[in-house]
Amino acid sequence: MKRIELLAPAKDYEAAVAAVEYGADALYIGGSRFGARQAATNTIDEVARVVAYAHRFGVKVYATMNTLVWDSELEEAEKEARALFKAGVDALIVQDMAYCRMGLDCELHASTQVQVRTPELARFLAEAGFARVILERALSLEEIRAICSDTSAEVECFVHGAICVGYSGRCFLSRSMSPRSGNRGGCSQPCRLKWNLTDGKGKSYLKEKHLLSVQDLSLKRRIGELLDAGVTSFKIEGRLKDTTYIKNVVAAYRAALDAELKHRPDLVRASVGESVTEFRPDTAKSFTRGESEYYLDGKQRGVASFDTPKAVGEYVGRIVDKSRRGWRIEGDKPLTAGDGICLMTSEGFYGTNINAVEGCWVQPNKPVAVAPGTPLYRNYDHRFHKQLTADRTRRVIPTEAEVTVEADRLTLRLCDVEGVAVSVERAVQLDAAQNESKNIESIERQVMRSGETIFRVDRVWVEGACWFVPASLMAELRREGLAALLEARTTRPASPRIFTEGDAVYPHRTLTAEENVTNSLAEAFYRDHGVERIVEPLELAPTTYGARVMQSAYCLRREMGECLKERPRLKGDLYLETAGHKYRLEFDCKRCEMNLIDCTK
Repeated sequence: MKRIELLAPAKDYEAAVAAVEYGADALYIGGSRFGARQAATNTIDEVARVVAYAHRFGVKVYATMNTLVWDSELEEAEKEARALFKAGVDALIVQDMAYCRMGLDCELHASTQVQVRTPELARFLAEAGFARVILERALSLEEIRAICSDTSAEVECFVHGAICVGYSGRCFLSRSMSPRSGNRGGCSQPCRLKWNLTDGKGKSYLKEKHLLSVQDLSLKRRIGELLDAGVTSFKIEGRLKDTTYIKNVVAAYRAALDAELKHRPDLVRASVGESVTEFRPDTAKSFTRGESEYYLDGKQRGVASFDTPKAVGEYVGRIVDKSRRGWRIEGDKPLTAGDGICLMTSEGFYGTNINAVEGCWVQPNKPVAVAPGTPLYRNYDHRFHKQLTADRTRRVIPTEAEVTVEADRLTLRLCDVEGVAVSVERAVQLDAAQNESKNIESIERQVMRSGETIFRVDRVWVEGACWFVPASLMAELRREGLAALLEARTTRPASPRIFTEGDAVYPHRTLTAEENVTNSLAEAFYRDHGVERIVEPLELAPTTYGARVMQSAYCLRREMGECLKERPRLKGDLYLETAGHKYRLEFDCKRCEMNLIDCTK
């Protein structure tokens, strides 16, 4: 059967534990260097600690080493990779093909930074030795289906979280504006800034708008279609998010994925353990810029977030009146003191807290002039956050037990849902039981008290209840048995899919400057796979002036209703400008894409 995985982010050990407890089948985490989130790093010891915790449930751990590597860093990168593998990680997520030439003896996944958008590239990566390809986030369901059907590699797909407006691994916007590069893990997120849309000569069409900021991804309603398309790993974005975000979002997608797996007997969950939450997960109550399915149904308008790049939250109603009491709200979602709310005013997006609620009236902490009919959003639900923080969900592995009682021996056999089994026994002289049924009840009760372990003993079979078993003896043997079962689970030999380079031919004979071959090992890899010409990488160029610094499926003209295929009112060249930086917009209508050309000297 095909194993299906819910993949969650882990900023650190605390976030990793939350992800595991609330239902993740796998985690991705950064080491000390070479990950695409410089603000989410961990020591090797910390990663090893995460691995030890996760592997008890069969949860895999992938280390992110998905930045570009300079020649001067190859030795250090290899050392880090080997240390992570020694720490127990199950695979490395990489962008740079140098890792294919290090003889690492570990599993490699092709990062979304590799920009897997075509069946040809996905097929090449599988034939070259990659166990998994991670798709670009802007793909349609049809494109995803085509890739899945044309590669032997596992296919991983983002289903929730922030979206890079440019194609991953091909964006140089941050580097063109600062020393920080997205391909080196230091993106300054200029796409979330305010921009002016101009004609390049002083005339502005839109001013001070977040023209490159798009809504967050949410595909929880499309899990079934993605399963049918062939996706095997469902990825949640957010290696910088806190544990409350992790708990809520992981629990929501665990429920959505489990609901679909029930109807597909040929698919099985990739890890074990059950997590029963005390709250009802709702992704709209965690950080979100608005939920969007982006381009899963093809490229369409309505995915932008021009007004703010911040968390908007859930729509709760309209402000229909105002007085000294505050604002009167018309809506069906109850608000409470302590909630965070936001709305759009003539001065821009505005946020505050609620001091008090009386019926349909709310008293904002900082009143602001509003017009009747203004939509109101809640970006912090005080009651939900309190409930989420107090939730004590614990992941447990269903287990069954057999107790065999003899006059001179007591044996306990435990077997979990994966078939991992242990037996423990004690040589002891037992007396005859005066009441067999009560003896059985006592044995069952003691064996089922699994306490704070990761096991939940659901059924107990007792044989030989004619001999009395003291409760203290049974409890002692239970503790010994559960400890032995945990040891058996964590010491099972791993079966890693070690990267073995194949002789596949790369789909193209030339690699452009945007494809960033930044070291000799990566260059040798590509040349050995048929690439004849490798252009000097843009990442190493002294300037990006005149270069394409972003290629995107997102199109500002489409978003504004000014598509060049539909008789637009805006004619001529368009530019994006902010803080002294200027970029010409280039529209590739054949591919339905938008490019940014750096015009800042």
